[in-house]
Parts: sequence; structure tokens; C-alpha cells
Amino acid sequence: MTTEPTARAALRLRLRAEREAHAASAGFAAAQADLGRNLREVLAQLEPHCLGLYWPVRSEFNAAQALGADAKGDKTAWALPYAQRTPREMHYRRWDRRAPTLLDDCRIPACAGDRVVPDVVLVPCVGYTRDGFRLGYGGGYFDRWLAAFPHATAVGVAWSIAEIDAAVFAAEPHDLALTLIVTERGVVG
Repeated sequence: MTTEPTARAALRLRLRAEREAHAASAGFAAAQADLGRNLREVLAQLEPHCLGLYWPVRSEFNAAQALGADAKGDKTAWALPYAQRTPREMHYRRWDRRAPTLLDDCRIPACAGDRVVPDVVLVPCVGYTRDGFRLGYGGGYFDRWLAAFPHATAVGVAWSIAEIDAAVFAAEPHDLALTLIVTERGVVG
């Protein structure tokens, strides 16, 4: 396993602190509503058959809540990721939209459904660039999944405060550009 460069680790820490401050701000409720509306509009255009979501941690946007986990008329199948440490990989499991009943190897809530391969996946971003590159938590789980399933439409989900100048965040060979990124201010990409 390689050690992450100090610059990326420092950038990740700064962005997470800024996101926490944003979540505690007076305008956060409005930002959540705006991001939810923008995400619903994008997904209405993409019309996924199976949507890969993520369970929100550390003040990430709660996409399942915004999309209405209890939406009765929605026929789209949902799936949650399950990360394994050995071997280091991630797969998606069909999600019945009820509260997750297990934790994956990274201690993130997950579900026990059958394995599926979503055609559209929502990817949480600690940071992102205008040209679609994403800074995650550093485990590489989403990067490996996206490399294995290049046909999937990858939709980054981020707060606009997480935008990184491409001069500060240089994409590395393993980094894959997302199809687009949705923020509370609109769509990037």
C-alpha cells in the first residue's frame, strides 16, 4: 500500500473542516434543498434503472433522503456500496430503502441485498475540480469500482465550497473524471 502524499492529505483535512463548518452554517438547509432539487433534475434526465447511492458520513449530502427513500411510485432499483478491506474492493448490493442493517469493513452502514451493478452511481466528493476529478477519503474504493465498470454514469455529489483549483489538485493516473458533478449551485461538467 502506498502512502498518500502529504499535500493531498492536508487538502482533504482542510476540505472536511470547511464542509463541517458549512453544515453548521445558517444557509445549510437552503443549500440542502437546492442540491436535492438539482440532483433530482439530473436523475430525471438520466433515468437510471439501478441507482447506486452512498450512505452519508461526515456531513456529506444525504441523497437518499433528498430523493425520498419512501417514494411509492419510483420504480428505480437502489443499491448501496459495500467496501471490503481484504481484498480491497467495493461492490453494490440491492437496497430495499429501509434503514441499513449492517456495517461494511469501513464501518459504513450497508445492506444485505444481492450484488448488482448500477448503471448510474452517485459518488460523494470531499473535493472536486471543474474538469470532473474527485478527491475522496483516500481509500480508492470508488476509483477501483469506476475503473472496473466504465459504462456506469458517475455523478459526483458535492457542496460547491469543495471546488478545488486544478492547479492545486493534479489528477493522478488512477484518478478518473466523473461524468458530471452536482452541487447546490448547479451542474459541473
